[in-house]
Amino acid sequence: MKHVLVVDDAATVRMYHRGILEFAGYMVEEALNGIEALEKALETPFDLLLVDINMPRLDGFGFLKELRRQPIPQPPAIMVSTEAAAGDEKSAYRAGASCYLLKPVRPAQLLAHARLMLGEENK
Repeated sequence: MKHVLVVDDAATVRMYHRGILEFAGYMVEEALNGIEALEKALETPFDLLLVDINMPRLDGFGFLKELRRQPIPQPPAIMVSTEAAAGDEKSAYRAGASCYLLKPVRPAQLLAHARLMLGEENK
């Protein structure tokens, strides 16, 4: 079973993403911000990260940049944001994102990208 970390400071968004992913058969953990996410990612190997940009303490860009510096297996990361500015998308990829999606993400869209990142396109 693939293990996904959902990182978002909004409980409703975490619950929404968790529901979609668990219904599809993934094991999901949550983090409220980049600091908590970094601690979890350094302790537990995840197969996929779903990361919000705007969070307190450490935002999604900072979390991914710091994680990508660590000598651990590097899971793909889908960055999600309400920001449609082109600069945010470029910054997401520079920080180490594998994919960039705009909120609200439709369930089919989220699952299609998750499966693609996990090499499960045919599911």
